[in-house]
Amino acid sequence: FAASLMLASRHAPELIANMSDAAKACTIRTKKFITNPLLGRRQFVVEVLHPGVAGIPKTEMREKLAKLYKVSDLNTIVLFGFKLAFGGGRSTGFGMIYDSTTVQKRFEPRHRLIKAGLGKAKEGARKQRKELKNRLKKLRGMALVKARKGSGN
Repeated sequence: FAASLMLASRHAPELIANMSDAAKACTIRTKKFITNPLLGRRQFVVEVLHPGVAGIPKTEMREKLAKLYKVSDLNTIVLFGFKLAFGGGRSTGFGMIYDSTTVQKRFEPRHRLIKAGLGKAKEGARKQRKELKNRLKKLRGMALVKARKGSGN
């Protein structure tokens, strides 16, 4: 235990208590900033410097970017595709700030909308949906109508 404590103190001079302290220790830079009026957004490459920390949560990066670009709604900021540089300490990803949530719902892919809490995921497991579809193919008439009503489709 003492050896691991010495290793930790040698590599990270000060231990960070929680993630909010980690976010304070990080630096966020934006590069290749483009205003895209056709898609109603600002898009950029995000570079995060976080020495001594494994990674910074996207929620905290979102808050910092909102403060930096004076954005009132945090849901309009989308961050994805972060890769950690070899050796750690630096991550690079992509970010977009939409003008409004309506524009975001129009242009953003469904899987990212679901992750942001703006879209609705499909109900049930994929295999069950496929099995139900194939069972419904074999039915006709009122039996098909009853089966659809019972399944919720």
